[in-house]
Amino acid sequence: MAEREPKVLTFDVVGTIIDFEAGLLAYLRGACGAAAEKVTDAAILDAYRLSRGSKEAWRFPDDLERVYGEIAPQFGLPADAAIAKGFAQSARDWPPFADSIEALQRLGRRYKLVAMTNAARWALDLMSARLGHPFHDTVTADEALCEKPDPQYFAFTRGRLSRDGFTQADILHVAQSQYHDIGVARRLGYTVCWIERRMGMKGAGGTIAAERTEPHYHFATLRELADHAEAGRLVMRT
Repeated sequence: MAEREPKVLTFDVVGTIIDFEAGLLAYLRGACGAAAEKVTDAAILDAYRLSRGSKEAWRFPDDLERVYGEIAPQFGLPADAAIAKGFAQSARDWPPFADSIEALQRLGRRYKLVAMTNAARWALDLMSARLGHPFHDTVTADEALCEKPDPQYFAFTRGRLSRDGFTQADILHVAQSQYHDIGVARRLGYTVCWIERRMGMKGAGGTIAAERTEPHYHFATLRELADHAEAGRLVMRT
């Protein structure tokens, strides 16, 4: 087998680059005051995960308005339409992980960076700005007309990349979600890198749980991925 560096890194964004769990929790604790103080982070994230994983789930993060309506009664949070709408709009303020901006800058010097997110275009544009616009191209559910783990999402992105002469063999897919990304990408034949943001933490947090798929690369942070790349150890086997 020949070994060579990837030419393109495709990224999940929410949960891999943007810390949506911290953002959601900060919003609820700020908007719901004393009522939210009685509820643990783990309980909120568990309820959020179950609601987002339901058959009623739809376009993200607008769907968080519905999610708030489902989880609020469980914890005695205010039945307030403005708070529910703000829960979805809180995506405007979700923070990057501490290593994200610097790691993307480093990786962007070596590879074409492409965002692949289930978030709506309005949300990704704001997240990209917060990150310093590191991506060479971006794909959202608005363009793909589907959401990961639908294989059609990967096919749509691969088609866009083909315009610039890239093939699947040039792509390393980077993500934290086993459910939305790692499992399906590996089955489709991609080389994959799992950024396990909850490494060492209990529970699944806000990410839908799935049977573990063994990745080609496995790190806790994007910084470790950048270090690995700069050391010349990030290779594709073809």
